[in-house]
Amino acid sequence: MKLTLRRIGNSLGVIIPKDALVGLGLGEGDSLELRLGGIRPANRARRGNQELDELKRAISLAVVRQFSPREIRAQILANLSRWRRQDLWISAYDEWRELAQANDDGDLFAAMIGRDEEAVRMRQSMPYAGLLSPREVKALNDESVA
Repeated sequence: MKLTLRRIGNSLGVIIPKDALVGLGLGEGDSLELRLGGIRPANRARRGNQELDELKRAISLAVVRQFSPREIRAQILANLSRWRRQDLWISAYDEWRELAQANDDGDLFAAMIGRDEEAVRMRQSMPYAGLLSPREVKALNDESVA
């Protein structure tokens, strides 16, 4: 995701989209840590790729359990539409849009909660952010660190 530096008072800062914060389980008052390697949530253990995907899979499972395929598709298409307008598009979003428009629940759920390489790759760019509350995402995030 591309962030633009903006003047904020006498400093420069970035605005982080709410969907990105929700995906990280962060909200107002939480901290981020800036390092040469990037920005990450403060005081969180570093996770390997497998641990990160398990967290994303847990978030996806919670979405599948709480929302109908129709609701998930609507959220995907709404997010993708907004991200396109904000010039935040990546190639995986084309694949998610096709899944959301195809109305095949099996293919959609396979991408969301599957364990194969394709599902792992697709979960790296989950466009159904915003369905779970920040509190639910934070709880799943905290649970995965424990």
